[in-house]
Amino acid sequence: MENRSLILLGLLMGQSQHGYQINEFIERNLSTVTDMKKPTAYATLDKLNQKGFIDIQLEQEGNRPTRKVYSINESGRNYFYQLLLDNLSSAESVNYQGDIGLMFIDFLPMDQAIPALKERLRKNKKQIDLFKQTPAHGIRTGVNLAVEHKITMLSAEIVFLEKTIQHLLHSD
Repeated sequence: MENRSLILLGLLMGQSQHGYQINEFIERNLSTVTDMKKPTAYATLDKLNQKGFIDIQLEQEGNRPTRKVYSINESGRNYFYQLLLDNLSSAESVNYQGDIGLMFIDFLPMDQAIPALKERLRKNKKQIDLFKQTPAHGIRTGVNLAVEHKITMLSAEIVFLEKTIQHLLHSD
């Protein structure tokens, strides 16, 4: 829950928002760092409210249904800074799902394994091209750092795959 709370509190640091705004921003801009879905976001917002980190105001505009507007409070800002420092100072143990296939690659004939790795390489190159098209954010450099981190990690994966494919091609 900490990372989800960090994301939601971070979004509220800039301004109060209603749930729809928060979810739209997550889906449009944060899919590279979170797979949080709307029900999870709303549940996390409710928990943050219950713990006293955010305040909820009901807003009514014209004939529209009443909606909740979420705001971070002083306690929430303190909690946000604590979560942010914990996150920035943590060392991650990354589990790549593709490593499972690598563990069992010996069970495939190389004429099937190598094309599969080449396809993985192609998909990674396509993904890195998409990240490189991400426009730079001027005011806050944090988004730029997150995108650069993704590009660096994908670049390492590409180098690894190219090296591995060459090794497998020459080990026959």
